[in-house]
Amino acid sequence: MAGVLQRFEQRLEGVVTNAFARAFRSAVQPVEIAAALQREVDNSAHILSRDRRLVPNDFTVELSPADHERLTPFGGTLIEELSTLVEDHVREQRYTLTGPVTIAFVESADLGTGRFRVRSKTNATVTSADARAAVASARRSNVSVEVNGQTHSVPLDGLVIGRGTDVDLKVEDPGISRRHAEITVHRNGGDTTVTIVDLGSTNGVVLNGHRVQTGVVGDGSEVRLGNTVLIVRIDEKR
Repeated sequence: MAGVLQRFEQRLEGVVTNAFARAFRSAVQPVEIAAALQREVDNSAHILSRDRRLVPNDFTVELSPADHERLTPFGGTLIEELSTLVEDHVREQRYTLTGPVTIAFVESADLGTGRFRVRSKTNATVTSADARAAVASARRSNVSVEVNGQTHSVPLDGLVIGRGTDVDLKVEDPGISRRHAEITVHRNGGDTTVTIVDLGSTNGVVLNGHRVQTGVVGDGSEVRLGNTVLIVRIDEKR
């Protein structure tokens, strides 16, 4: 850990001026944030198997108004260096990430100068199959799923979700099977019935807090596959 932090400080010294040090003389120090990010990674590690531990890749650093104001001129440089530090730490500890590392600074009025908090979550990279895109557009239903801030339409002939290359919606989550689950849409006149089916996954399908083999999904239903949460949306007006 010391080696990663030392490299971080050396890189930071090479890209900022003395103004940076003066700005942070009585405020939160960048190296403190760096150390806190490493602790957050270690403390949030989730064991997947004997040789694999999943760690978060999306971090929010909450700062006092004064510290946030001081950070603003250096935010881009500092975030880039902190991201490199997290990636180095993950690589050295042989952790598993589900997507790229992202770090954001936000202002929090309840914090005093020099105080900060780090929050984290795991956001898997999600991609739709290119070959399926045209079909999905032509046969799009009134159903969609939200995953990590992205919305994906569910075609009338269903949406297969998994980690493999032959699925409609690929989620880079090690807790998800290659062909994990399928969302199907049934139309009967003006009514829409949406179901989710477990395709024999290892970790199962959790619908609104309950593990199911097959379940009826409503608007706003929460589906957990591995470490990833999907929100189902049904537009009854369409």
